[in-house]
Amino acid sequence: MPELPEVEVTRRSFAERIRGARILGARLGKPLRWPLGLEPAHLAGRTVLEVGRRGKYLLLRLDQGVLLLHLGMSGSLSFQPGPQPPGPHDHFDLHTSHGVLRLHDPRRFGAVVWSPALDADPARRLLATLGVEPLDDGQFDPGAFHAGLKARRAPIKQVLLAGDVVVGVGNIYASEALFLAGIRPTVRASRLSRPRADRLHAAIREVLARAVQRGGSTLRDFSSATGESGHFQLEAAVYGRAGQPCVRCGAPLRQIRQGQRSTFFCPACQRP
Repeated sequence: MPELPEVEVTRRSFAERIRGARILGARLGKPLRWPLGLEPAHLAGRTVLEVGRRGKYLLLRLDQGVLLLHLGMSGSLSFQPGPQPPGPHDHFDLHTSHGVLRLHDPRRFGAVVWSPALDADPARRLLATLGVEPLDDGQFDPGAFHAGLKARRAPIKQVLLAGDVVVGVGNIYASEALFLAGIRPTVRASRLSRPRADRLHAAIREVLARAVQRGGSTLRDFSSATGESGHFQLEAAVYGRAGQPCVRCGAPLRQIRQGQRSTFFCPACQRP
Protein backbone atom coordinates (compact mmCIF):
# COMPACT_ATOMS: atom_id res chain seq x y z
CA MET A 1 0.00 0.00 0.00
CA PRO A 2 1.47 3.40 -0.93
CA GLU A 3 2.21 5.36 2.24
CA LEU A 4 3.19 8.97 2.90
CA PRO A 5 6.67 8.76 1.32
CA GLU A 6 5.30 7.15 -1.85
CA VAL A 7 2.51 9.71 -2.10
CA GLU A 8 4.94 12.59 -1.56
CA VAL A 9 7.32 11.16 -4.16
CA THR A 10 4.40 10.89 -6.57
CA ARG A 11 3.39 14.49 -5.87
CA ARG A 12 6.88 15.80 -6.50
CA SER A 13 7.18 13.84 -9.74
CA PHE A 14 4.37 15.71 -11.53
CA ALA A 15 3.40 18.78 -9.45
CA GLU A 16 5.46 21.30 -11.38
CA ARG A 17 4.63 19.74 -14.75
CA ILE A 18 0.88 20.09 -14.25
CA ARG A 19 0.92 23.46 -12.46
CA GLY A 20 -1.01 26.05 -14.47
CA ALA A 21 -2.48 23.48 -16.85
CA ARG A 22 -5.98 23.97 -18.22
CA ILE A 23 -8.22 20.90 -17.94
CA LEU A 24 -9.49 19.76 -21.34
CA GLY A 25 -11.63 16.89 -20.06
CA ALA A 26 -11.72 13.79 -17.88
CA ARG A 27 -12.41 10.09 -18.42
CA LEU A 28 -13.79 7.68 -15.85
CA GLY A 29 -13.28 3.92 -16.09
CA LYS A 30 -14.70 1.34 -13.70
CA PRO A 31 -16.07 2.69 -10.39
CA LEU A 32 -13.52 3.46 -7.70
CA ARG A 33 -14.02 3.55 -3.93
CA TRP A 34 -16.09 6.75 -3.99
CA PRO A 35 -17.89 8.63 -6.79
CA LEU A 36 -16.20 11.62 -8.41
CA GLY A 37 -18.94 13.95 -7.14
CA LEU A 38 -19.67 15.80 -10.39
CA GLU A 39 -19.96 15.07 -14.09
CA PRO A 40 -16.48 14.71 -15.62
CA ALA A 41 -17.39 17.23 -18.33
CA HIS A 42 -17.77 19.91 -15.64
CA LEU A 43 -14.01 19.81 -15.00
CA ALA A 44 -13.25 21.09 -18.49
CA GLY A 45 -11.99 24.65 -18.56
CA ARG A 46 -10.70 24.69 -14.99
CA THR A 47 -7.06 25.38 -14.17
CA VAL A 48 -4.71 23.38 -11.92
CA LEU A 49 -3.20 25.91 -9.51
CA GLU A 50 -0.97 23.55 -7.51
CA VAL A 51 -0.64 20.01 -6.16
CA GLY A 52 -0.54 19.57 -2.39
CA ARG A 53 -0.75 16.62 -0.04
CA ARG A 54 -2.54 15.84 3.20
CA GLY A 55 -1.60 12.48 4.64
CA LYS A 56 -2.02 10.02 1.78
CA TYR A 57 -4.34 12.30 -0.20
CA LEU A 58 -3.02 14.28 -3.16
CA LEU A 59 -4.80 17.62 -3.47
CA LEU A 60 -5.13 19.11 -6.94
CA ARG A 61 -6.22 22.66 -6.17
CA LEU A 62 -8.19 24.10 -9.06
CA ASP A 63 -9.39 27.63 -9.72
CA GLN A 64 -12.81 26.18 -8.83
CA GLY A 65 -12.75 23.44 -6.22
CA VAL A 66 -10.22 20.72 -5.48
CA LEU A 67 -9.66 17.14 -6.62
CA LEU A 68 -8.62 14.65 -3.91
CA LEU A 69 -6.74 11.61 -5.20
CA HIS A 70 -6.05 8.53 -3.09
CA LEU A 71 -3.93 5.65 -4.38
CA GLY A 72 -5.67 3.02 -2.26
CA MET A 73 -3.81 -0.29 -1.93
CA SER A 74 -2.38 -0.72 -5.42
CA GLY A 75 -2.81 2.57 -7.25
CA SER A 76 -0.21 4.66 -9.03
CA LEU A 77 -0.27 7.82 -11.11
CA SER A 78 1.44 8.55 -14.39
CA PHE A 79 1.76 11.85 -16.20
CA GLN A 80 2.29 11.56 -19.94
CA PRO A 81 2.68 14.22 -22.65
CA GLY A 82 -0.31 12.94 -24.61
CA PRO A 83 -3.20 10.47 -24.45
CA GLN A 84 -2.57 6.73 -24.64
CA PRO A 85 -5.24 4.01 -25.00
CA PRO A 86 -6.39 3.07 -21.47
CA GLY A 87 -5.70 -0.41 -20.15
CA PRO A 88 -8.17 -2.52 -18.14
CA HIS A 89 -6.91 -1.07 -14.83
CA ASP A 90 -6.72 2.59 -15.90
CA HIS A 91 -9.75 4.12 -14.19
CA PHE A 92 -9.27 7.88 -14.37
CA ASP A 93 -7.67 10.22 -16.91
CA LEU A 94 -7.37 13.96 -16.46
CA HIS A 95 -6.61 15.50 -19.85
CA THR A 96 -4.87 18.85 -19.54
CA SER A 97 -3.03 21.30 -21.76
CA HIS A 98 0.25 20.01 -20.27
CA GLY A 99 -0.41 16.27 -20.49
CA VAL A 100 -2.56 13.43 -19.16
CA LEU A 101 -2.67 12.43 -15.51
CA ARG A 102 -3.76 8.79 -15.26
CA LEU A 103 -4.72 6.66 -12.24
CA HIS A 104 -3.83 2.99 -12.63
CA ASP A 105 -5.43 0.87 -9.90
CA PRO A 106 -5.81 -2.91 -10.32
CA ARG A 107 -7.72 -3.37 -7.04
CA ARG A 108 -9.84 -0.19 -7.34
CA PHE A 109 -9.49 0.86 -3.69
CA GLY A 110 -8.25 4.26 -4.81
CA ALA A 111 -10.42 7.30 -5.36
CA VAL A 112 -10.73 10.61 -7.18
CA VAL A 113 -13.19 12.96 -5.47
CA TRP A 114 -14.12 16.55 -6.29
CA SER A 115 -14.93 18.97 -3.46
CA PRO A 116 -15.92 22.65 -3.69
CA ALA A 117 -13.24 23.48 -1.07
CA LEU A 118 -11.00 21.80 1.49
CA ASP A 119 -13.15 23.11 4.33
CA ALA A 120 -16.35 21.80 2.72
CA ASP A 121 -17.64 18.24 2.36
CA PRO A 122 -16.58 15.77 1.11
CA ALA A 123 -12.99 17.02 1.62
CA ARG A 124 -13.66 18.13 5.19
CA ARG A 125 -15.10 14.73 6.08
CA LEU A 126 -12.25 12.77 4.46
CA LEU A 127 -9.47 14.82 6.08
CA ALA A 128 -11.05 15.49 9.49
CA THR A 129 -9.54 12.53 11.39
CA LEU A 130 -5.99 12.81 10.09
CA GLY A 131 -3.21 13.47 12.57
CA VAL A 132 -0.46 16.04 12.18
CA GLU A 133 2.00 15.98 9.29
CA PRO A 134 5.26 14.42 10.51
CA LEU A 135 7.49 16.32 8.08
CA ASP A 136 5.96 19.69 8.94
CA ASP A 137 8.09 21.53 11.49
CA GLY A 138 5.19 23.68 12.61
CA GLN A 139 2.75 20.81 13.13
CA PHE A 140 4.74 17.87 14.52
CA ASP A 141 5.54 19.11 18.01
CA PRO A 142 7.36 16.67 20.37
CA GLY A 143 5.33 17.68 23.43
CA ALA A 144 1.99 17.32 21.67
CA PHE A 145 3.14 13.98 20.23
CA HIS A 146 3.96 12.66 23.71
CA ALA A 147 0.61 13.90 25.06
CA GLY A 148 -1.19 12.09 22.23
CA LEU A 149 0.63 8.86 23.01
CA LYS A 150 -0.12 9.14 26.75
CA ALA A 151 -3.83 9.05 25.93
CA ARG A 152 -3.58 5.76 24.01
CA ARG A 153 -3.40 2.31 25.64
CA ALA A 154 -2.89 0.34 22.42
CA PRO A 155 0.55 -0.98 21.35
CA ILE A 156 2.71 1.82 20.00
CA LYS A 157 2.94 0.40 16.48
CA GLN A 158 -0.84 0.18 16.24
CA VAL A 159 -1.14 3.79 17.40
CA LEU A 160 1.30 4.93 14.72
CA LEU A 161 -0.60 3.04 12.02
CA ALA A 162 -3.94 4.49 13.13
CA GLY A 163 -2.89 7.89 11.80
CA ASP A 164 -4.84 10.07 14.21
CA VAL A 165 -1.86 11.09 16.37
CA VAL A 166 0.55 11.47 13.46
CA VAL A 167 -0.37 10.73 9.88
CA GLY A 168 1.43 8.68 7.25
CA VAL A 169 3.64 6.35 9.34
CA GLY A 170 2.81 3.18 7.43
CA ASN A 171 3.79 -0.39 8.20
CA ILE A 172 7.33 -0.33 6.84
CA TYR A 173 8.14 3.05 8.33
CA ALA A 174 6.64 2.30 11.74
CA SER A 175 8.85 -0.78 12.09
CA GLU A 176 11.92 1.17 10.97
CA ALA A 177 11.25 4.18 13.22
CA LEU A 178 10.64 2.01 16.28
CA PHE A 179 13.91 0.18 15.64
CA LEU A 180 15.80 3.45 15.26
CA ALA A 181 14.27 4.69 18.54
CA GLY A 182 14.98 1.40 20.36
CA ILE A 183 11.30 0.82 21.27
CA ARG A 184 9.55 -2.57 21.17
CA PRO A 185 6.50 -2.36 18.85
CA THR A 186 4.31 -4.12 21.41
CA VAL A 187 4.84 -1.62 24.24
CA ARG A 188 1.72 0.31 25.26
CA ALA A 189 1.84 3.85 23.86
CA SER A 190 0.82 5.39 27.16
CA ARG A 191 3.87 3.85 28.87
CA LEU A 192 6.40 5.80 26.81
CA SER A 193 8.31 8.38 28.81
CA ARG A 194 8.96 11.82 27.36
CA PRO A 195 12.60 10.98 26.46
CA ARG A 196 11.54 7.80 24.63
CA ALA A 197 8.73 9.65 22.87
CA ASP A 198 11.23 12.32 21.81
CA ARG A 199 13.51 9.66 20.34
CA LEU A 200 10.56 8.19 18.45
CA HIS A 201 9.54 11.65 17.23
CA ALA A 202 13.03 12.21 15.80
CA ALA A 203 13.15 8.68 14.34
CA ILE A 204 9.83 9.12 12.51
CA ARG A 205 11.05 12.32 10.89
CA GLU A 206 14.39 10.78 9.95
CA VAL A 207 12.93 7.59 8.48
CA LEU A 208 10.21 9.35 6.47
CA ALA A 209 12.58 12.00 5.13
CA ARG A 210 15.07 9.32 4.09
CA ALA A 211 12.30 7.30 2.43
CA VAL A 212 11.19 10.31 0.40
CA GLN A 213 14.81 10.95 -0.60
CA ARG A 214 15.14 7.32 -1.74
CA GLY A 215 11.96 7.48 -3.82
CA GLY A 216 9.76 5.53 -1.39
CA SER A 217 9.53 1.74 -1.22
CA THR A 218 8.68 -0.51 -4.15
CA LEU A 219 7.67 -3.92 -2.79
CA ARG A 220 5.45 -4.87 -5.72
CA ASP A 221 4.45 -2.30 -8.31
CA PHE A 222 4.79 1.22 -6.90
CA SER A 223 6.35 3.81 -9.21
CA SER A 224 6.29 7.59 -9.37
CA ALA A 225 4.36 9.52 -12.01
CA THR A 226 7.48 9.35 -14.18
CA GLY A 227 7.75 5.56 -13.83
CA GLU A 228 10.64 5.43 -11.34
CA SER A 229 10.70 2.77 -8.60
CA GLY A 230 11.59 3.45 -4.97
CA HIS A 231 14.68 2.07 -3.25
CA PHE A 232 14.15 2.60 0.49
CA GLN A 233 13.30 -1.08 1.03
CA LEU A 234 16.84 -1.98 0.01
CA GLU A 235 18.26 -0.26 3.10
CA ALA A 236 15.60 -1.25 5.64
CA ALA A 237 17.15 -2.25 8.97
CA VAL A 238 14.37 -4.61 10.14
CA TYR A 239 11.44 -4.70 7.71
CA GLY A 240 11.34 -7.98 5.76
CA ARG A 241 14.49 -9.28 7.50
CA ALA A 242 13.06 -11.82 9.97
CA GLY A 243 15.72 -14.33 11.04
CA GLN A 244 18.58 -12.23 9.73
CA PRO A 245 21.13 -10.66 12.09
CA CYS A 246 20.44 -7.23 13.52
CA VAL A 247 22.62 -4.56 11.93
CA ARG A 248 23.42 -3.24 15.43
CA CYS A 249 23.88 -6.25 17.71
CA GLY A 250 23.75 -9.32 15.48
CA ALA A 251 20.77 -10.93 17.25
CA PRO A 252 18.23 -12.65 14.95
CA LEU A 253 15.39 -10.32 14.03
CA ARG A 254 11.83 -11.41 14.78
CA GLN A 255 8.51 -11.14 12.99
CA ILE A 256 5.09 -11.01 14.66
CA ARG A 257 1.55 -10.14 13.53
CA GLN A 258 -0.16 -6.99 14.82
CA GLY A 259 -3.59 -6.09 13.50
CA GLN A 260 -3.19 -8.33 10.43
CA ARG A 261 0.13 -6.64 9.56
CA SER A 262 3.66 -7.99 9.83
CA THR A 263 5.91 -6.34 12.39
CA PHE A 264 9.69 -6.74 12.43
CA PHE A 265 11.95 -5.90 15.38
CA CYS A 266 15.15 -6.74 17.25
CA PRO A 267 14.39 -8.38 20.63
CA ALA A 268 17.75 -7.22 21.98
CA CYS A 269 17.91 -3.60 20.78
CA GLN A 270 14.25 -2.66 21.20
CA ARG A 271 13.24 -2.51 24.85
CA PRO A 272 9.64 -3.25 25.95
